[in-house]
Parts: sequence; structure tokens; C-alpha cells
Amino acid sequence: MSFGDPNNPYGQPPQAPQAPYGQQPPVPPQGGPGYGYPQQPQAPQQPYGYPQQGQVPPQQPYGGYPQQAGYAMPGMPQGYASWGARVGAYLIDYLIVGLLPTILYFVALAMSASAATVTPDTSSCPPGDIQCISDAYNKAADSATPVGSFVLIAIAGLIALAAGLFVLAKEGSTGQTPGKKALGIRLVKEATGQPIGFGMAFVRKLCHILDGFCCLGYLWPLWDEKSQTFADKIAGTVVVKSQ
Repeated sequence: MSFGDPNNPYGQPPQAPQAPYGQQPPVPPQGGPGYGYPQQPQAPQQPYGYPQQGQVPPQQPYGGYPQQAGYAMPGMPQGYASWGARVGAYLIDYLIVGLLPTILYFVALAMSASAATVTPDTSSCPPGDIQCISDAYNKAADSATPVGSFVLIAIAGLIALAAGLFVLAKEGSTGQTPGKKALGIRLVKEATGQPIGFGMAFVRKLCHILDGFCCLGYLWPLWDEKSQTFADKIAGTVVVKSQ
């Protein structure tokens, strides 16, 4: 007995029943193919709760909370101030707190210059009287520096000192001088993004002495990655845009 023997029923595949001539073959019952009909390929079913094929679930960060685009740690410096904004803030500060002392200094210098043109009066001295001539020159020298010029210089110095302390206090506590506030920038600690305090503001101001050599330190923010002067690098500060 072989599988190719037509008399062997075990070697033949099941066949659908033949319909009489002129009639349609029987229709298989709904819900699935009937016996003897070829099976239709079906896509495999995915277990409940698993993503469908071809879809990649979005990756979530550790802890299950979605990431927010552009999120930065609060308080960290963001957006360094431009060199032009820093120069503009300095000019505004100077006009507010330094203009009046400068005017007083120039007035005092003008008073001293006008008094310096006084010629000593030696007409009352007899010829050859060296002591009388010396006293006349000393009197002219004393009158060449009037008391009013000293008073103006002292007042200008006090105003400049008070204005400087005011600027340092504002810069240390809030990060903004009047000029920085007007230009929308502020001074912060690079590591924390917080104001540096009065003491560090004073130290940074002293470090500006290094910036004054050939003005190289003041020009350094033009090509520096963080727009820092030499004083900023020593004090660990940056000037950023206000939020």
C-alpha cells in the first residue's frame, strides 16, 4: 500500500463535496472556512498590554516622568550678556553715580588754575631784601590754592565713595546695578547662578585692576566663550541676561 495508490483512502487529501452540474459549490459556514477549504493566513495576535508590531513606545526617563524639552536646573546661568550690553550698563552707572563727582572735580581744578595766575607783589620790598621777596612769593602760592577748591574735592570724593558703595551693595545683593537693570543683565556666581554678595563684589572690583592693563581684560569678553573679563574669571562670576 502506497500514498500514490488511488485505492488507498489514507493517502488522499480530503476533498470538498462535488455539487451537481450547474449549481454553485456549497458556501462554508460563517466564522471560519469549512472542512476541506484552505486556511487563510492570519496575523498573530499580540497579548493584551503589549505594543503592536511596527510601533516603538516612547522612551521614558528613569522614574517614569516624561522629559520636558529645554528644561534647565533652576538658578543656573543661562544666556551670557553681550559685550555691548555690559559697556552700556557701565556708561549708565557712570552717568548716574559718577557724573556729579566728576563735575565737582573739574570745578575745583578750574578754581585752582585761575588762582595760580596770581603774580607775587614785590613792589613794597626794598631792593636786595631777599626775605621780603620770599614772603611775597609764599603769600602768592598760598592764595593760588583757594580753600573752596579743597572743599569741592572733598565733597566730590565723599559722593563718589557713597555712590561706589551703593553700586557694590546692589550688585552683590541683587546682581544688578542701575545700569545692569536698565539693560536687562545681571551678575551671578557661575557655579550657582546666585548673587555673589557684597564681599565678593568688592573683590571683583579690585580685580578690575588687571582688566585695566592695556584694556585687554575689558575687551576679553568679545571673544571669550562665556563673555568674561579677567576679573570675572578670578572671581568665578558671569554676566547673564535677566529672566
